[in-house]
Amino acid sequence: MSTTGGVVARLGAALLIGAGLALGGWLVGTGFVESRLGVRSVTVKGLAEREVRADLAIWPLRFVATGNDLGTVRDKIAADEKTVRQFVTQGELRDATVDVAGFEVTDALAQVYRSGPVESRFVMAQTLVVRSPDVDRVAALAQRVGELVSAGVVLSSDGGAAGGPVYLFTALNAAKPDMVAEATRNARASAEQFAADSGSELGGIRSASQGVFQILARDEAPGLMEPYQIAKRLRVVSTVEYFLAD
Repeated sequence: MSTTGGVVARLGAALLIGAGLALGGWLVGTGFVESRLGVRSVTVKGLAEREVRADLAIWPLRFVATGNDLGTVRDKIAADEKTVRQFVTQGELRDATVDVAGFEVTDALAQVYRSGPVESRFVMAQTLVVRSPDVDRVAALAQRVGELVSAGVVLSSDGGAAGGPVYLFTALNAAKPDMVAEATRNARASAEQFAADSGSELGGIRSASQGVFQILARDEAPGLMEPYQIAKRLRVVSTVEYFLAD
């Protein structure tokens, strides 16, 4: 092949490659623009809330006895346990159980890093956990806890066991379907309003996500924490993205 022919061939190939690259770039750019112009959507959030009541009460009662004779201290703990169980029985709680959840014995003389005189060598503590769905009677009984103190039972808050009953809501799964449906309806109402205001038509769902269900205190005030309230508030927020069309 002559030198001139080779040059012409290379020039032609270069022109074809350049034209191909230009065409490809035009197609990619056009597709990008069409994609950006063709997909119009709006993302909205839908809220659902409802008030519920706890259906399970759990009440840890921790009591302590001290002394220098182990047998005497153990007898005191045994007597206190009997007193606490009688106290719970008098509350007439429905389907109540009382279980031993902890038993501790500390010998002060066995403590490696102790300092100073020892007033009581032995410290014995026991925790009974009351469990009942009768939340109202548990709450009423908790108001009478001073009767245990009057009977000589020394209640202890170590480990958070004397903070009062904890009230739980266990029927969350049963409440979920209706609340999700409500949150979705509220989200759609917001999207329809947005579409109307923007002169668009609301299309189908492009994407959706369900938020985390929250169990909150009904009365939000300092010191009123959710676990210690019978009345609670369920909350969920769903996020939905809808297509928009002219």
